[in-house]
Amino acid sequence: MTKKKIIMGIISIIIIGIIITLLVLNHQSTATKELAVTPSLRTTQQELEKSFKSEGYTLDNPNIIVDPYDNSPLTALVIFETEENTAVNITIEGRDELTTYSHTFDEATTHYLPIYGLYPDEENKVTIKCGEKTKEITIKTEPLPDDFILPTEVEKEEDKLTNDLYFFTPSSGGYTCAYDTNGDVRWYLTNTATWKIDRLENGHLLVSTERLVNQPYYLTGLYEMDMLGKIYVEYSLPGGYHHDYYEMPNGNILVASDDFESGEGTVEDYIVELDRKTGKVVKAIDLKDILNKEDGKSENWVEYDWFHNNSVWYDEKTNSITLSGRHQDAVINIDYDTEELNWIIGDKTSWSKEYQKYFFTPIGDDFEWQWSQHAAMITPEGYVFIFDNGNNKSKNKEEYVDAEDGYSRGVIYKIDTDKMTIEQIWEYGKERGSEFYSPYISDVDYLDQEHYIVHSGGIVYVDGKNSNQPAGISGADRLVSDTVEILNDEVIFEIKLPTNNYRVEKMSLYGNDIYQLTESKSLGTLGETVPDDTKFGFQTKTVSIDKDYKSHDIKITNEEDRLSITGRFKRGTKVKAILYQNGKQKEYTIPISKKPYTALCIDIFTEEETENGIVVTKYINKENLSGKYSLYLQINDKIYKTNQYINI
Repeated sequence: MTKKKIIMGIISIIIIGIIITLLVLNHQSTATKELAVTPSLRTTQQELEKSFKSEGYTLDNPNIIVDPYDNSPLTALVIFETEENTAVNITIEGRDELTTYSHTFDEATTHYLPIYGLYPDEENKVTIKCGEKTKEITIKTEPLPDDFILPTEVEKEEDKLTNDLYFFTPSSGGYTCAYDTNGDVRWYLTNTATWKIDRLENGHLLVSTERLVNQPYYLTGLYEMDMLGKIYVEYSLPGGYHHDYYEMPNGNILVASDDFESGEGTVEDYIVELDRKTGKVVKAIDLKDILNKEDGKSENWVEYDWFHNNSVWYDEKTNSITLSGRHQDAVINIDYDTEELNWIIGDKTSWSKEYQKYFFTPIGDDFEWQWSQHAAMITPEGYVFIFDNGNNKSKNKEEYVDAEDGYSRGVIYKIDTDKMTIEQIWEYGKERGSEFYSPYISDVDYLDQEHYIVHSGGIVYVDGKNSNQPAGISGADRLVSDTVEILNDEVIFEIKLPTNNYRVEKMSLYGNDIYQLTESKSLGTLGETVPDDTKFGFQTKTVSIDKDYKSHDIKITNEEDRLSITGRFKRGTKVKAILYQNGKQKEYTIPISKKPYTALCIDIFTEEETENGIVVTKYINKENLSGKYSLYLQINDKIYKTNQYINI
C-alpha cells in the first residue's frame, strides 16, 4: 500500500469520526430531558394487581378491595382461600327484592369474588355463603361525583319487571352507568366510555377507549373488560371506532370505523371486521364503493360526512349487514361476501335512477318512512327495527315539519325482498308528540317478542322550545333522555334523565364471565403516522422556548403507543412537529382545523375561535419508529428546541 493511500485512509477515518462525533454531539445537545411515558390504563391496572393477595386470608378475614381497578367505584374484590374446593354464593342487599342481587361462583380453593351493584356512599351488606359457613361483610363506598346525573322521574310496573339494570352511555354529560328499577345508581365507570355498551358471549363488556384518534369523537378502539373495570384486551384500529360494533358468530367484531389514510377526507362510511385473536383488520367495506355520495341528501348532509353510519348489524340467516345512514335517511343492507347492495329502506326521493330498484313499495295502513334514524337491527323474526328520529319528515325543504310538531318513535317494518314491499307493523312514540322528539342519537332494543326498549336519548330544548339540532350545536338550555320499556304494548318502565344519552342496554348485573388475574393484552395497531416530509442535516437554526411558545399552551405527552402534541393556535398558523434522530428529521404537519382528516374547506370558526385560536392535537403513532428522538416544534418561521427526547 502506498504512503499516499495510507494518508488518505487515515484522513477518511478522521472525517468519518468527526461526522459521527458531530452527529452524537448534535443529538445529545438537542435532547437534555427524557419525556417519561404516561402509562396506559392496562399498565396501571397490572401494577394494581400486585396487591391482590390471597395468602393468609380466610372467609372470616377476607381481603376486601373496594374499586380494585380505580375506575369502577361501586364494585369490590373479595379474596380469600379455603382448604377444599368450595362453591361460593353471594347476595348484595338492595332496597327490595328487585334490587337485591345474588350470584354463585364455581368451586375453587382460591376465591376472587367480584362484587357488583353496591350503592354509593353507603355501608353495603354482602352475604357470602361458602359451603356450610355464612359470612356477612360490610363494604363502604364513596359518594357519587358532584357532576353525576340522577333520574328526575321513574315509573314502573314492578310485577312485570326483572331485576336487570339499565346501562347508559353518555352523549352530553354524565358517566357510563347502570340504574336499577328504582332509578338508583348501582354501577359506573370513571374513565370515559362512549357509544355502545354491550356484553359479549364470554360475559365481558365491550366499551370504547377514552383516547381520540381524531376530533370530535373518533376513538382509538375498544376495551374488553369486566364490571370491575379490569381490561382484558385493548383493541386498536388505524381508523378508530365510533357509534357501534357487532359481535359476529365467529367471535370477530364488526366495527364502525373510518379510513383516515385514503386522502378522500370522508368519515363514517367505513366498516371493518376485527379478528379477536390477533386484532388485525381482516375485512374492510368502503361505502363509497357501494353508494353514490350525492344521493338522498338530508338536511344534515355534508360532503365529508355524507352517509354518517351510526349502526352495524350482522344477520347470520342472510349473511348480510344492515347499516344506518343518518345523512341519507337510509337503512341499507349489504351482502357480506360480495358487498353488493341488497335493499334500501327510506324515501327514494332524490336518489339516482340506478338505485330505485333497491327501494321498497309501502303497503298497509298508517305507513311512514323513517328520518335521520339510528340503531337499525334485524329481529329474530326477520323484521327491521329502527329508532326513527323523525327529523323534518321530508326530503323537500318546503315540506319540513318543525321540531315543535315533530316526534320520534321506535318502528318495526316487515319487508318482502321478493316482492320488494314494506309494511309498518309496530310503532311507539308518535303518540307522545314533541316531548319524545330526539333530533339525534337514541336507540331501540329487542328483548323478546312484543318486549322492547325505546330510548329517546337526545331531546333538546332551547328557550323552552324543541330544537331540531343536537345539544352541542343548538345552544341547548334543557336536555332530556327518556327511556321506555314496553311489554305487549304496555309501558312497564320509564326513566327520565336531565341529559342526553347515546344508548341504553338492559342487562343482568352478572354475566357468565369468570374473573381472571391474567395479564391484559394489546391487540391491533393504530397504524403508522407517515411524515409529511423527511429531511437530512443538523438542527442549527433553533430557538429556546419563549413567551410566544408558552402562549400556545403546548402539551406533549409520551403515551405507550404514540406521541400526543396539543396546543392552541389561530387559523393560518403553520405548525410542525419534528422528530430528530442522528441527522434525520421527520416532519409532521399539525393542521389548525376542527377536522384534520379532510382537506376540504369546511371549518367554521366562531368569533372567539378566530381571535383566540382553537385547541388542536396531533398524534404521532410509534409504529415503525425506534430509538431516541429529540423533539422540536416549528411555529411559523421559528423552530423551538423543547429540550425533550423520547426513547422508543
